[in-house]
Amino acid sequence: MPHPATVIPRPASVLLPVEGSDERFPVRRVYCVGRNYADHAIEMGHDPSREPPFFFQKNADNLLPPGNAFPYPPLSNDVHYEVECVLALKSGGANIQAENALDCVYGYAVGIDFTRRDLQGEAKKLGRPWELAKAFEHSAPVSAIVPASRLGHSADGRIWLEQNGRRVQDGDLNQMIWKVPEIIAELSKLFVLAAGDVIMTGTPAGVGAVARGDRITCGIDGVAKLSVDIV
Repeated sequence: MPHPATVIPRPASVLLPVEGSDERFPVRRVYCVGRNYADHAIEMGHDPSREPPFFFQKNADNLLPPGNAFPYPPLSNDVHYEVECVLALKSGGANIQAENALDCVYGYAVGIDFTRRDLQGEAKKLGRPWELAKAFEHSAPVSAIVPASRLGHSADGRIWLEQNGRRVQDGDLNQMIWKVPEIIAELSKLFVLAAGDVIMTGTPAGVGAVARGDRITCGIDGVAKLSVDIV
């Protein structure tokens, strides 16, 4: 059945590259996990005990595919990098059991959750949502997705970020407070997950500010690597 006519042009689909393939991964939603590494929770002034995870969202078109520069955003003088392991889902549902959650994962990538930290701080003081700090244009650079059929599902692996050649974040996926199957299970209690959903799983300690002219390189050993210029 043909699509009905639209009163304005259809928004472009957000498509992420897949490593080793000409096919693309179509994005539906982007979910993010807050304070999922104990050391990062501490550096942000929070108790890293295993409280229920909390989530926020970015927009699908906030994703910045590899090969593109990150334009420093307006209305902020304190933009921080946060390297993250990124999940891409091939299926979903509601109330997914943790023991079945990995069946939903299409693949993995590395990404950066750029955050307007000054705007986030103001929002926290006022008890307001974080969208102004998190869901702005180009705020989530992400590498090509590597299919899990090639990688498998590993609960550990070095995750790191370098700023102008100096390593500033250096952690391991096994330091996540909530592991990948648990993240999917908990998130599916709040939302109906579906194929095309992307989940950013939190960042280790060492976050800091970027400036125009910086080069940021990050990776998950054995999974993916990404370089981004700040302009």
